[in-house]
Amino acid sequence: MATPLAFTARYSHSAAAVRAAFADEQYWKDRIAEVGGPNARLESVTVQGDQVRVEVVQAIAAELLPPAVTAVRPGDLIIPRTENWTGNTADFDVRVEGAPATMRGTITLTGDDASATATVEGTIEVKVPLFGAKIESAIQERLTELLQSEEEFTNIWLTQR
Repeated sequence: MATPLAFTARYSHSAAAVRAAFADEQYWKDRIAEVGGPNARLESVTVQGDQVRVEVVQAIAAELLPPAVTAVRPGDLIIPRTENWTGNTADFDVRVEGAPATMRGTITLTGDDASATATVEGTIEVKVPLFGAKIESAIQERLTELLQSEEEFTNIWLTQR
């Protein structure tokens, strides 16, 4: 059974400014360097009109993971992540290398000229008998922390421009 993922990022910038950042390769380079985790990297950013496809690889260091996770999957969690934006909506797909764990969902960006909100809705699924729900809960916690860091980074990045 999958665990729901829900997060709302609040930006002190217009929806247009946030969306423009999401289409800016330098934004992604800076973001992955700042909050991507050990050995994180930007794989690609492709922009065609109002469509943006971003592929990154992020990581969660093993020492930040609970024993329930490291017992099933020792070492850092390597997490390839893809976001496909069309206008102000994105689908995301995340997986954990070497583990039967996936996250999927949508991001919806709304707002006006003064502020914006990105609503993340999705599911986390770990197909491990007996321990799947516990691992999903641990991933949900770390993923929420990551999303909070990305929200903070985006606000700072936009303020500096």
